[in-house]
Amino acid sequence: MLTDYRSSYKEPEDFDDFWTSTIAEARRHELTVEIEPVDTHLVTVEVFDVTYPGFGGHPIRAWLRLPKHRKGKLPAVVQFHGYSSGRGAAVEDLLWSSAGYAHLYMDVRGQGGDWAGGDTPDPVGSGPAYPGFLTRGIENRDEYFYRRVYTDAVRAVDTVRGLDFVDAERVAVIGNSQGAGIALATAGLVPDLAAAHFQAPFLADIQQATRTVSTFPYAEITKYLAARRNSADRVWQTLAYFDGIAFARRAEAPAWFSAGQLDDVVPAQAVYGAYHEYWGPKQIRLWEHNGHEAGGAEDLAIALSAFAGVLRAGHIHLGQSHRNEE
Repeated sequence: MLTDYRSSYKEPEDFDDFWTSTIAEARRHELTVEIEPVDTHLVTVEVFDVTYPGFGGHPIRAWLRLPKHRKGKLPAVVQFHGYSSGRGAAVEDLLWSSAGYAHLYMDVRGQGGDWAGGDTPDPVGSGPAYPGFLTRGIENRDEYFYRRVYTDAVRAVDTVRGLDFVDAERVAVIGNSQGAGIALATAGLVPDLAAAHFQAPFLADIQQATRTVSTFPYAEITKYLAARRNSADRVWQTLAYFDGIAFARRAEAPAWFSAGQLDDVVPAQAVYGAYHEYWGPKQIRLWEHNGHEAGGAEDLAIALSAFAGVLRAGHIHLGQSHRNEE
């Protein structure tokens, strides 16, 4: 039973020290944000091309979308996209700005070569890797690809909070698949967020998920280890610093999870592994007849309704959390 599943993942003893120093190092770079208006001919939404310093001070691109007619400080939603995609076009993803939020859509560095284009290069190389992103620098936690990405995501939150038209206390993170995994990591690294939504979060319970499914992207790890048989211990030691379960244990924002029971990309079991460890108030929706799309537009409707309660009218009671279980 998914409701009974508990992951066997064990986090490194120096997990917090590693991430505290990583984020502190990134924040030593001055948060100089460039914002350029984009001519889209949209009537109700304004779009801006944003560049801010991420890991190593590297320039990270994002779209900022705002409701054209606004008054006072806005709640904000920071969104992260799926694996190998990018931030796409300026006129896409208008949902959150249309609902009255400041919407920052981060471009994941080095990606954007698949179904939606990206504009952020990754200036850091890596040693041997299987095609894709999961194994880039995978034998060294300091060089691993997602160390840079998760740090970029934290700085995205820093960026949106620094905008004078945003209410810094009403910021949420969202994403699907890889984006949900990044959002979950961000929620663990920025504990005072106001809300979060994780649709089929990738990069949680990673070792068990890799053993459970044979599909990509997790198959990148399997293929890598098939060629580098003696690297398994180093690989799992590295990935332990990036597993969503560890971040879930530290996340306090009210959160909504979703999973597809037939998902062969991100197994529902892994989603429940993170959900059960999530520290803050939480709910989960399991879509019994769906795969990696989980609830699709239904999940968006749930998030819109939930965020309207949390970000506009104060906190609402979700029910289950570690805090009110104790």
